[in-house]
Amino acid sequence: MAKSEVFEGGDGDPVAAKVMELKRELQRIVKAIMVADDFDDVNLEALDKAHRLLCALKDLKIKRSLSSLKLHDSVAVPDEFRCPLSKELMRDPVIVATGQTYDRPFIEKWLKAGNRTCPQTQQVLSHTILTANQLIREMISQWCKNNGFQLPEPTPFSEDDGVTEADRDHFISLLSKISSSLSDQKESARELRLLTKRMPSFRALFGESVGTIPQLLSPISKSKSPGDIQPDLQEDIITTLLNLSIHDNNKKLVAETPMVIPLLMDALRSGTIETRSNAAAALFTLSALDSNKALIGKSGALKPLIDLLDEGHPLAMKDAASAIFNLCIIHENKARAVRDGAVKVILKKITNRVLVDELLAILAMLSSNQQAVEGMAEFEAVPCLFSIMRETSCARNKENCIAILYTICFSDRTKWKEMSEEEKTHGTISLLVQNGTSRAKRKASAILERLHRVVNLTHTA
Repeated sequence: MAKSEVFEGGDGDPVAAKVMELKRELQRIVKAIMVADDFDDVNLEALDKAHRLLCALKDLKIKRSLSSLKLHDSVAVPDEFRCPLSKELMRDPVIVATGQTYDRPFIEKWLKAGNRTCPQTQQVLSHTILTANQLIREMISQWCKNNGFQLPEPTPFSEDDGVTEADRDHFISLLSKISSSLSDQKESARELRLLTKRMPSFRALFGESVGTIPQLLSPISKSKSPGDIQPDLQEDIITTLLNLSIHDNNKKLVAETPMVIPLLMDALRSGTIETRSNAAAALFTLSALDSNKALIGKSGALKPLIDLLDEGHPLAMKDAASAIFNLCIIHENKARAVRDGAVKVILKKITNRVLVDELLAILAMLSSNQQAVEGMAEFEAVPCLFSIMRETSCARNKENCIAILYTICFSDRTKWKEMSEEEKTHGTISLLVQNGTSRAKRKASAILERLHRVVNLTHTA
């Protein structure tokens, strides 16, 4: 008798084994739901788990359907129809910022893992918007029709898909080992780092219990001083924390676990440069939530981030700058950053042409704070900003420069002389009125208008 299920394979079929494991787990959960006397007694977690298991089964069925294409030796799937990541026929082709096409679930998984480059070209993505490639989709549909195949409907990527009891058992085992001997701690921390990088489902597991994150951090939280911490152990644990913070559902839990931010601050000050960079990246990722921005700012984390930026290690500076930018979106953190010396450090880096794009954006954001503006005037921001405007071809950098200059000159009348001399010598402001962005033109026009008035008043006097 023919088998009715496409994924019921023979002995040794790993997909069939996985299916049976998922079905047994689903049967157990459904039975628990069905025997509840009152629906109000049904555990929401059980319903969520049943949903995840069903999604995982659906995904396996679709994969088996797609793999059936490979059984037809006479039919070869054209390379342009295969996803560069999965090497399988694309169901939902989408275009990334570099113009490359991928199957949506696989590129979403790539992005969810924290990657911000194109997998094929390795170019940094200017944005992460995915645009449907209708032409390729229609071509794939026609090819399937011509060859007698039915293309399954696209399935959205879920970070929680495929969590099994075996995964949970392994997860619990690793957390148990991390509280054991030093060798076990190192082995467990290393594996958790790798698993949370490669498998989003392991990130989700940390969000299921409030005690798992303190357990993860226990080897470095119990040390009496930074000198007692094993550098490689600290690096693996902090990197695992970064991986966890990528998962949207974990951000609040991670940041609000009392020991997390203090340990990230300790990591910013000590450890390997990768540890420090990843600690900054974790703070950046966590600060995506406004509530976390306030929490991180109050904790005093801006000062070690600014110090890390000032130190100037290429691997860590960008992560530190990104975290500072995100945190300073809320007003109270701008004042904290200024008090912690951000203006001086940022101007020094910009003067040396280090991370100009990122740091100009931070400086423009800080320019709404009066103490920051006074600091910019004190640390000779005006000539530095004008020199960048003359050098750069980046419209956004010019816009940020003129916005900062606008705030400085309208707050400090002593700077009008420098503005006048720059305009006479280079015509920098007038050029921006002609060629700048709409915002840059408005700021430049306002400066010129005021400059003409100041010059006329001087001549009249």
